[in-house]
Amino acid sequence: MSKWTVMMKKADFGQIAEQYKISPVLARIIRNRDIIEEEDIRKFMQGGLEDIYDPFLLKDMDKGVQILANKIAEKKKIRIIGDYDIDGVCATFVLYKGLTSCGADVDTAIPHRMKDGYGLNEHLIQEAYEADIDTILTCDNGIAAMSQIAYAKELGMTVVVTDHHEVPYEEQADGIRKYLLPPADAVIDPKQTDCRYPFAEICGAVVAYKFVLALHSYIQQKNWQEMVHTELGLELLEFAAFATIGDVMELKDENRILVKQGLQLIKNSRNLGMRCLIEVSGVQPENIKPYTIGFVLGPCLNATGRLDTADNALDLFKEQDKAKAMMLAASLKSMNDSRKELTAEGVDEAVAQIEEKGYIKDKVLVIYLPEVHESLAGIIAGRIREKYCKPTFVLTRGEEGVKGSGRSIDAFHMYEEMTKCKELFTKYGGHKLAAGLSLEEKNVDLFRETINTNCQLTEEDFEEKVQIDVPMPMDYVTVPFVEELDLLEPFGNGNPKPLFAQKEVRFLKGRILGQNRNVGKYVVADEQGKNFDVVYFGDLDQFHAYLTQKFGQESVSELYQGMAKDIVLSIAYYPDINEYRGIVSLQMILKFYQ
Repeated sequence: MSKWTVMMKKADFGQIAEQYKISPVLARIIRNRDIIEEEDIRKFMQGGLEDIYDPFLLKDMDKGVQILANKIAEKKKIRIIGDYDIDGVCATFVLYKGLTSCGADVDTAIPHRMKDGYGLNEHLIQEAYEADIDTILTCDNGIAAMSQIAYAKELGMTVVVTDHHEVPYEEQADGIRKYLLPPADAVIDPKQTDCRYPFAEICGAVVAYKFVLALHSYIQQKNWQEMVHTELGLELLEFAAFATIGDVMELKDENRILVKQGLQLIKNSRNLGMRCLIEVSGVQPENIKPYTIGFVLGPCLNATGRLDTADNALDLFKEQDKAKAMMLAASLKSMNDSRKELTAEGVDEAVAQIEEKGYIKDKVLVIYLPEVHESLAGIIAGRIREKYCKPTFVLTRGEEGVKGSGRSIDAFHMYEEMTKCKELFTKYGGHKLAAGLSLEEKNVDLFRETINTNCQLTEEDFEEKVQIDVPMPMDYVTVPFVEELDLLEPFGNGNPKPLFAQKEVRFLKGRILGQNRNVGKYVVADEQGKNFDVVYFGDLDQFHAYLTQKFGQESVSELYQGMAKDIVLSIAYYPDINEYRGIVSLQMILKFYQ
């Protein structure tokens, strides 16, 4: 069950509404996002590229830029080593485009998910050495590659790290954390405790984007802000925004500005490969939103890194020939279609294992699916986490031992909890809400036991938290109000769509729609008897089970016969505009019910 709470944060909503020419309801929603200070409200409502932060505030940025500028001037061979997910591919492209435009002798290497695993390894270092690479520049990885970077230094190479992941640490006897940095020539990561950057929650591609702005400003002896508005700066901003959404970063502070500006650029992308990906995906450019990137375009990049090699996605963005770019984009889409089918099979297998083996009693779900493609572990873990509202690890059998990915809930810091049993892993890393790991097969059951023994979660932590912005009757909703809600976009992690709620909603009749019969459309009435259209895109089977338990099977049958009498629910909804054959009407998107 979910726990509903109404957010009651205080502010002078009338004053905010008057100052920014918005409704008091919108002012209240903004306050609910913890945006309090006048300057923060201004940036939320009106922030532009002039408000993004100085890249030189990142620790070691000046050092890293000087190193790369000298290497470029000396014609030294540089290799960018990225990662195989959306953020890693975008960050790699950003650095590659940024360095080549400076005349650098640079190439790229993205680890193969199954052969190499995440991030740097000695094999990649050795390959770079044998190719006479002078300097390695990492992106979206490197902060935890202590031994690998030490090996590169032993071989005489220069290493500059750009990353955004948590800095590894050791817990001292007195409870103080000793942070462990790799022995690179420069380490640029906003998660360092002594980094002055004002907003640490940026993705790897944004760190890369900031590096390119700083590098060009240093080489050209111009202010970094001038570089933001160049053709190169605007193209790379698209990829910084794309990766911010794809890596599910919070759309707050600087991220909100980057994504808001970047989405407008992507609609008329300066990158041929991006335009081709949009075209083959059947997306209307003017309708691109975070959802489009998160669930349509972005997964095409991830799919090639999962089922083949992420170099395919990188090649797409590098390509200058339209015909070749279309072929590459079509291949990425095809692989994503295959990935969807394999994922559905893996989710079914994971659910069966949880139910049959009694893992449902565990606070942390650890599921071993040895035959499932290891690249799908993270997606499956995310689906299971959503279904059970529990931290979830999905493990698969890799070429060397067992590999896995984890997805967490807010109350469980995945990286910190894994650190408590790090002796079980051959490799691990990640964030609060997501992580990756490798371990020996003999340790799978021990890992399940240990992570659960250490777990301090309570039953309340597993309740889905539904936060209502405003308890508001549907009768208050108008077309102008729905249009005003667009001012809050882009929506996503950290800036969800506002949620409204009404009690005593009577369901009168319903229809099941969609090719897969997975959408419910209903006519409902409020306490005054006024009718409204409600659409539900959630789990219909679960909805029907809830209705059956509460009102009986006969009532559910009557609902779809248009004769419902006693189905009355409280609903949480988001208002929307439905346009059909030129007719504009209001509809409410049902999000939660009880």
